[in-house]
Amino acid sequence: MSFTRRAFLESLSRSAFVLPLEKLLGLVMLRKWRIAAGLGAMELQQSPSAAPAIDLGVSFVNIARESGLNAKTIYGGEHKNKYLLETTGCGVAFYDYDNDDWLDIFLVNGWRLEGFPAGQEPASHLFKNNRDGTFTDVTAKAGLLHSGWGQGVCVGDYDNDGFDDLFVTYFGKNVLYRNNGNGTFTDVSEKAGVAGNGKRWNTGCAFVDYDRDGHLDLFVANYIDLDLKTAPVPESGPCLYKGVMVACGPPGLAGGKNILYHNNGDGTFTDVSEKSGILKANGTYGLGVLTADLDNDGWPDIYVANDSTASALYQNKKNGTFVDIALEAGCALSADGKPQAGMGISASDYDLDGNLDLVKTNFAGDTPSLYHGLGGAAFEDTTYQAGLGKYTQYLGWGCGFFDMDNDGWADILICNGHVYPEVEQLKTEAGYPQRKLLYKNLRNGRFEDVSYKGGPGISTPVAARGCAFGDFDNDGDLDVAVNTVNDFPQLLRCDSRTGNHWIKIKTIGTKSNRSGIGARLRCVTHIPEERNPHSQIDEVHSGGGYFSQNDLRVHFGIGKAEKVDLLEIRWPSGLVETLKDIKPNQLIVVKEGEGIIRSKQFERSKNP
Repeated sequence: MSFTRRAFLESLSRSAFVLPLEKLLGLVMLRKWRIAAGLGAMELQQSPSAAPAIDLGVSFVNIARESGLNAKTIYGGEHKNKYLLETTGCGVAFYDYDNDDWLDIFLVNGWRLEGFPAGQEPASHLFKNNRDGTFTDVTAKAGLLHSGWGQGVCVGDYDNDGFDDLFVTYFGKNVLYRNNGNGTFTDVSEKAGVAGNGKRWNTGCAFVDYDRDGHLDLFVANYIDLDLKTAPVPESGPCLYKGVMVACGPPGLAGGKNILYHNNGDGTFTDVSEKSGILKANGTYGLGVLTADLDNDGWPDIYVANDSTASALYQNKKNGTFVDIALEAGCALSADGKPQAGMGISASDYDLDGNLDLVKTNFAGDTPSLYHGLGGAAFEDTTYQAGLGKYTQYLGWGCGFFDMDNDGWADILICNGHVYPEVEQLKTEAGYPQRKLLYKNLRNGRFEDVSYKGGPGISTPVAARGCAFGDFDNDGDLDVAVNTVNDFPQLLRCDSRTGNHWIKIKTIGTKSNRSGIGARLRCVTHIPEERNPHSQIDEVHSGGGYFSQNDLRVHFGIGKAEKVDLLEIRWPSGLVETLKDIKPNQLIVVKEGEGIIRSKQFERSKNP
């Protein structure tokens, strides 16, 4: 039986009498004290003093400044915003642009309404990994200097030359950078036909081979149709948030239309948004984009987290067209059937049943959404049953499933920060900078909030937006890069003490697209404490989360297993390859039709 939010809350009220009266009174007094102190009532369950002294086995530390990530992200006014454009922030990419097996970092940057003096314009930044825990800014050398209202970033080898290319969305014209393979890039946006008309608010993006012809196509979400010359200002409404005047929208503003570009195989793209059915769908106010085979039919589908309306799931009909089935699939609305203000979106099989599940971030006053995949394009909202319904005071952006402790079970990280800097005037809010939420997978369909056990990188409040997951120091555990608003980025190094094993796979397509985007991998191991074979699935994703790009290499934690018994790869071409008895704690490079062509051993996760 479906367990709704209302039923869950009613069950809590019915069961409250089992607590001793003195404990109930104590909780009430503690809640009153925390509210008086300006702290969220729900925080009492996981405040540092209340958190059990359990060793999580991992800790996240922000090392951005000492690592050389010294470029501040500029985005809108710092204390007051005139337009909604100033609020969305930017994404970030873990991106091995030079194919040296070490993750580099690309940080999208923004703009301000008043502009900048010549020579002082903020630009996006490419930081090269020096392989010693530090990075060097190579933006100018690489030919990537570009300014404007930057939004999202995604990566994929659109021309199949062996070097992953870079696409960046903007309010205005998008930019496609062709990777020249020598450390430099060429702006081919206009020539390729993906720059746009300069009048659209482009947001999340992803390369996806939707017709499985071996050439990566491109999906670009759009937010609202905004003209700053005619856009409403806070005073015009007035536009209020809890009595405070803030930027207007998105409700009341015209929603943007998403774009699908088909790769012609000759370096150019054709806009097929209408022909493919994308324009016929109801989706609007699009932000985060996820491409994945969500119905297990071997063809990539597209999910868009929409703000202030139902989210969209474009099901691939295998004939070049899509149909939005989010409502009937059960992943468009909240558990009680209400539209939400979706931001970021991520997929993983968190309960190992062979179906991809979804986590979505939402606006303050709401919880995140956890949609459990039932197979066959059906989902059920398990937010409350799974333990993600505790907090409503946070406003979520970047998010992702990731196995933080390499135990073979996907955990969840959610990056938060309010949309309006003006909320600093309110004592009832969690603030403009906000802490992150870290959830550990309990292996029974539930998650535990371990935010205060995850180290200062998790608990320190920042105004976060996009985040990306990847192992930048190649020590076997997953790190996190976070872009912020009007602040320096974060690089959260994961320091693991678990000693758990892992395997990392880079895919190279031949008949499929060269990046292997859309390939589904199944990793089967025997973990000593588990009775049955441990079977995980994941896919090679372009884009995802909120405006961001994770490492294209697929990472599996395998606990104390001494080997990978079976690694199965279902390529977009339809070819299925099986590899057996693979040693752990290494990167393997698998080429379609040829198996493992190269491997590289890295150090096992070590004590910090």
